Amino acid sequence: MSDINSAISKNTLEDDVFDIDADKLREECGVFGISGNKEAAVITALGLHSLQHRGQEGCGIASYDGAHFHTDRRLGLVGDHFTKTSTLASLPGTNAIGHVRYSTAGGTLLRNVQPLFADLSSGGFAIAHNGNLTNARIMRDYLTQNGAIFQSTSDSEVILQLIARSRAPKIVGRLVDALQQIEGAYALVCLTKNKLIGARDPMGIRPLVLGNLDGSPVLCSETCALDMIGAEFVREIEAGEVVVCTDGKVESHFPFGKRKARPCAFEYVYFARPDSIMAGKSVYSVRKRMGIRLAQETGVEADVVIPVPDSGVPAALGYAESSGVQYEMGIIRNHYVGRTFIEPTQQIRSFGVRRKHSANRAVIEGKRVVLIDDSVVRGTTSKKIVQMVRDAGAKEVHLRSASPPIQWPDFYGIDMPDRDQLMAANMSVEEMAAAIGADSLGFLSVEGLYWALGEEKRNPDAPQYADHYFTGDYPTRLADVEYVKSESFQQLSFLIEA
Repeated sequence: MSDINSAISKNTLEDDVFDIDADKLREECGVFGISGNKEAAVITALGLHSLQHRGQEGCGIASYDGAHFHTDRRLGLVGDHFTKTSTLASLPGTNAIGHVRYSTAGGTLLRNVQPLFADLSSGGFAIAHNGNLTNARIMRDYLTQNGAIFQSTSDSEVILQLIARSRAPKIVGRLVDALQQIEGAYALVCLTKNKLIGARDPMGIRPLVLGNLDGSPVLCSETCALDMIGAEFVREIEAGEVVVCTDGKVESHFPFGKRKARPCAFEYVYFARPDSIMAGKSVYSVRKRMGIRLAQETGVEADVVIPVPDSGVPAALGYAESSGVQYEMGIIRNHYVGRTFIEPTQQIRSFGVRRKHSANRAVIEGKRVVLIDDSVVRGTTSKKIVQMVRDAGAKEVHLRSASPPIQWPDFYGIDMPDRDQLMAANMSVEEMAAAIGADSLGFLSVEGLYWALGEEKRNPDAPQYADHYFTGDYPTRLADVEYVKSESFQQLSFLIEA
């Protein structure tokens, strides 16, 4: 979940120089919950471990033991904290929820790590949220003007505040009251003293699935978490659905009415794990089809196809299969180097690319290379990778993106730069290629993406996916964006500053 104040990427230019992954888009959260299992906290830790790719800067677990709620929230990786028996023993109970997150411009703060917990009049309530509310700023200003006190900068706390103020007699009704006042994208798992609750936004932008582990309901962001714990996949939570798990039984509610889902296309492009299944589609297979279509649309004479690991691998396999050009692992990724390395001097800073990626000269030297990446954001990473391949002796370097050009920012839970920092929004393809240093640059078309997703074509009147980062066609109203530009916001800001 994001800081409500900004959708601007937290990475600075200095980070770009030092960290080869700094230009990658980041999915901000993963959620997990289980009900009615004596090993609830342990299973939740395992589930979060499988969702680690969705957030690597903070993690937390909340459990309930029949009498008390217990929470443990930490900065860092799941495996750094939730592996010791003593740690998990401090989270007793048969019900638990968990969360992994990235921070945004607000910084990595422990108070923003989830699950968030509050003592309500009806009892304790814990919540974990993946997504971003597009009216969080409006709601937060309204709530603070009416006496609310916030403990975090997370927009998830807006939901907690709205639940606390609801007059509905039961907790599920209070949650529904809150959901009817928020806009944007969310996949929630919530824990009360006797219920595990899941909710997905009315457009189904953020993912959430239901599983079963020996009679215990499981809610999580991706099916790979079910595979990790040996649970059975039951179904996806539908767009706008609220599910309530009590004593092993699952009730379903549709407070917004049933709607056609418009899930995030970038889950297939980059965020989801390749072994996950989303909407009945193998993420790995979709990415491979992206590469097949990319070769058909942007093919070039070459000697070798090389992926930018790890996210570019499936598309590169598809490209090689379709084009007949040989596939090789021309870039080797070092999986044992994290974001923290050594304090860099200017000289050491120039080695940044080689911390995580090294060129395999034996398959590159003297070759015409097609380099496959999942996307191009600001171009800083692409420039470094292209130069690294050239330094290894490549005769030509042709960069291909397995997604369409990213021209618009996201407001639904992707940590993405503003439009003036998006390369494709400010340059032609030819200008981008020159800036990156590639001999040529090519992108998958929007229609090609839909083909890879199994669609005959994109329906311009009712797009099947949230694809606004490529098209500018946002699935919901951007209330906070309008609000910040409004006269009422300017007047409020002046009063606060005064």
